[in-house]
Amino acid sequence: MRSVDEQLARVLTAAVRPAPVRVAISEAQGLLCAEEVVAEQALPGFDQAAVDGYAVRSVDVQAAADESTVLPVVGEIPVGSRQPRRLQPGQAVRVDTGAPLPTLADAVVPLDYTDEHPAKVTVRRPVPSAAFVRRTGEDVQTGDVAVRRGAPIGSAQVGLLAAVGRDKVLVHPRPRVSVISVGEELVDVDRTPGQGQVYDVNSYALSAAARDAGAEVTRVGIMSSDPRRLREVVEGRLLLSEIVVVAGGVGGAAGAEVRAALSDLGELDVTRVAMQPGSVQGFGRLGPDEIPTFMLPSNPVSALVVFEVLVRPLIRAALGKPNPHRRTVTAELLSPITSTEGRRGFLRGQLLRDPKNGSYLVQPLGTSGSHLLASLAEANCLVVVDEEVTEIGAGEEVQVRFLSQRA
Repeated sequence: MRSVDEQLARVLTAAVRPAPVRVAISEAQGLLCAEEVVAEQALPGFDQAAVDGYAVRSVDVQAAADESTVLPVVGEIPVGSRQPRRLQPGQAVRVDTGAPLPTLADAVVPLDYTDEHPAKVTVRRPVPSAAFVRRTGEDVQTGDVAVRRGAPIGSAQVGLLAAVGRDKVLVHPRPRVSVISVGEELVDVDRTPGQGQVYDVNSYALSAAARDAGAEVTRVGIMSSDPRRLREVVEGRLLLSEIVVVAGGVGGAAGAEVRAALSDLGELDVTRVAMQPGSVQGFGRLGPDEIPTFMLPSNPVSALVVFEVLVRPLIRAALGKPNPHRRTVTAELLSPITSTEGRRGFLRGQLLRDPKNGSYLVQPLGTSGSHLLASLAEANCLVVVDEEVTEIGAGEEVQVRFLSQRA
């Protein structure tokens, strides 16, 4: 029986990052930047008012520290104005937030420092030079790197790209993942199952998991285990995917048929991995481009746990993430648990914070049955139990892997 770490190492060596592509900045969120984005213009691009007020020369209002200073208001500059204006000594110009400053102005007097008179404004407080002014290049200078290669692109990065005038950016694209369910017993959710039939859960659940991991997903849906037809579909998906996931038909007679159907497409290793649930599984590199291909158990919980442990890290590695693994923490167990000797256990749990000291607590959910999907839907973490451990009591510490970042 192969260890989890050995199987994960085999999987991660197959990670291939798709070639960078240039996309609109509105499509770049969640991806890694594949270039050094150098600002071709300063940000802000001109001196501008940081508040509504009056643009002045700071020396003209220094006397307001002792007594009010009255300045004639010689105009108004609204935000977006493109008309240049020159300020003369002893004058003020009314400005809106974001409006360009007139020449010679080096400060803005906020409205609440004045009587707001439209013609002759009384300034009651002095302001120093550069007060309430956004200086040219204060945020980004021309030639600065605005977004670095390898940086995750989130909302702030999208905003900065727009601010420096970039409408497109080179990114590492999402790997394309194809998800196929195999089984004569499966029906889609828009049909009523007959005797001995069940809904296709895996193609929906695994597609959602792949999408959550950052992939571009094609849910192929249900396939029969007919060797010829299955081979045709998988072969077609290998040309359009960076990763292929086949759920069902991994063990027993059905599994033998599936393996036979795919055997001439490349090396496909079906083995037992020392984990619970999801021990029986397959992995290989198929097609002329040696596309990583997974064969997962038919039980939805087993399939999702194997996906979490092995497939998700591959997707994250293909995205270029420096650490493809979920965050793990140490938590205090609230109820005792048992695990199968010789297998690394992945038990469903609810991760909590102790209101007294902020430490982590974890409540195991349900049993370890691989068919019990409701408890996995309630879980926000997996309790990871080492292979040599069979029992852990309440109050003891365990390692916990996040399934969401809300815990």
